Amino acid sequence: MNLKAKLFGTIAAATIATVTATSAFAQDVTLILHHFLPPVSNAHKVMLEPWAEKVKADSDGRIDVQIYPSMSMGGKPGELYGQVRDGTADIVWTLLGYTPGVFPRTEVFELPTVHKGSATDTTIALNASLDLLAEDFKDIHVLFLHANDGNLIHSGSKEVTTFEDVAGMKLRTPGRTGAWLIEALGAEPVSLPVPAVPEAMSKGVIDGAMTTYEIVPALKLQELDKYTAELPDGDRFGTAVFMVAMNKDVYEDLPDDLKAVIDANSGMNVAAEIGAMWEGFEEDGTSALDAAGVTRNVFSAEEAAKFNTAGEQVVARWVDEVTAKGIDGAGLVDAARAAIAAAHTE
Repeated sequence: MNLKAKLFGTIAAATIATVTATSAFAQDVTLILHHFLPPVSNAHKVMLEPWAEKVKADSDGRIDVQIYPSMSMGGKPGELYGQVRDGTADIVWTLLGYTPGVFPRTEVFELPTVHKGSATDTTIALNASLDLLAEDFKDIHVLFLHANDGNLIHSGSKEVTTFEDVAGMKLRTPGRTGAWLIEALGAEPVSLPVPAVPEAMSKGVIDGAMTTYEIVPALKLQELDKYTAELPDGDRFGTAVFMVAMNKDVYEDLPDDLKAVIDANSGMNVAAEIGAMWEGFEEDGTSALDAAGVTRNVFSAEEAAKFNTAGEQVVARWVDEVTAKGIDGAGLVDAARAAIAAAHTE
């Protein structure tokens, strides 16, 4: 029996509107939210649970969002987009990079040298740019997009202090443009969802990972890392874009007053708060690494220039690829950089 068949009864029952005692026509709605990280993760306990509680409070209890972490409804992380598109889940939180090729326009915000290291700036820019990116999301209803602060190098064995030190390493990549950057650094990209990183590092399948500080406590990377390496001034090697998205039909079937509650907790109404939240998440990660005695290196300006040159090569490669598909890649790069710069000055 496939996943959708197994869950159909549960989801159908959960989303049936019921008549309340106080109003003959008021609907009570239960929405199922599925995601890939454990309940101890910041995404679950600090972002998604409070968001669900606020939606419930704002709707006077008429919307109940039930959260299923750790892919507990079945499937793999890369299937979350399909689940929300097809209605197996009402809402998902997922990483866009888990379904490569589906979001070609939005990918611009993940690029090194486009994202500058601020989750707040890029999250605001993403949600301010939803009209520009709309074609990517035509089959779902986006509640909000967000970024994390961005990627740095986590290493379980080799200390990295120069551009040349990265050559030959096997590094987990957060997405396909991350893989391009790793290739441009002379290293070997290994595509893995982030929950698979600890086992891969412990078994020596990878030497390290391109990922964030934020994820350290959830994955216990402080027990696996010996070194980290990052760019100066808080800059990062690109970022990952995430979305909280809703099934289109489920959203459209809501009564107007409940749609208004969802809308009030979506897009630019939450972007600054969500971005700042993800910046704050970094502190627990750096504290855990410091407590474990992990060496955290920051590249010199001279070395950073070499990495940024590689980053610009990735941008040029991306522009060429999407332009060949009929998308104005250069225009999107300019628009994304302008939106991030505008968010930074707010």
